[in-house]
Amino acid sequence: MSPLIVRGHAFHWGRQTYLMGILNATPDSFSGDGLATPDAPRAADGDEGWLAAAVEQGRRFVAQGAHLLDVGGESTRPGSQPVSADEELRRVVPLIERLAAAMDAPISIDTSKAAVAEAALRAGASIVNDVWGLRLDPALAHVAARAGAPVILMHNRSRREQVQIDPALGGHYVGAAYGDLLADIAAELRISIDLAQRAGIPASQIILDPGLGFGKTVAQNLELLDRLGELRSLGYPLLAGPSRKSFIGHTLGLPPEQRVEGSAAAVAIAIARGADLVRVHDVQAMARVARMTDAIVRRGP
Repeated sequence: MSPLIVRGHAFHWGRQTYLMGILNATPDSFSGDGLATPDAPRAADGDEGWLAAAVEQGRRFVAQGAHLLDVGGESTRPGSQPVSADEELRRVVPLIERLAAAMDAPISIDTSKAAVAEAALRAGASIVNDVWGLRLDPALAHVAARAGAPVILMHNRSRREQVQIDPALGGHYVGAAYGDLLADIAAELRISIDLAQRAGIPASQIILDPGLGFGKTVAQNLELLDRLGELRSLGYPLLAGPSRKSFIGHTLGLPPEQRVEGSAAAVAIAIARGADLVRVHDVQAMARVARMTDAIVRRGP
């Protein structure tokens, strides 16, 4: 696969695992790390204090080993309520502007809305990360293509009626039906690839995410993680995002803040099965996991 060059940074797929640090500009992240909480402090100049804290977190993530930062303004946890494009813009644009001014690490915008992606790219984001794989907003592919922005296309079969909420462990999906789990995921990712290429996004700027935690039961997520390598046949870099997900919580019986070991195991398996990029909350710990796993599985000829 050709290397991806973003904001002067080269991603040479296959040489190492790259880390994406998560910055949730939301009040209701499933993982408990939402930055824009209702009681967030305000700075002396009247600005929202969480922005300064978020920029500092971004700096810390890069220092700890993150190769890029992923900014999102709408929670995608099972059972979450959608927010308007205006509210999403209010959350992400000021943060992206500050991050882009403060550091040179590439920034991705986690959104499924074309208007949000367009504003985020103008503000300094370089990558579009769409959890609906360009299938929710038809204009999003064209926004990315016009900007020359790489896209992360995620598989997603989330249905609100399939969400079961556990007060201690959070929401998870039940009753999600697949004829053949990996074959169905691959087929639906091909639809997203086609949408991207029809809009003019070159193959070298496409990354695939099989959508751990999105419209899949606990058992299906475990199977998908174990069989991740089968998706290598699609010919694109793979992103895996198991960090703190509910399938880990339900497997171990632990809330999000106690899932670091489970996340570490899932990240290690994802890398061993062929993930090129991992999206994580606990950057320092997962950077160490990635380095150790790379030392085992990427030893060269």
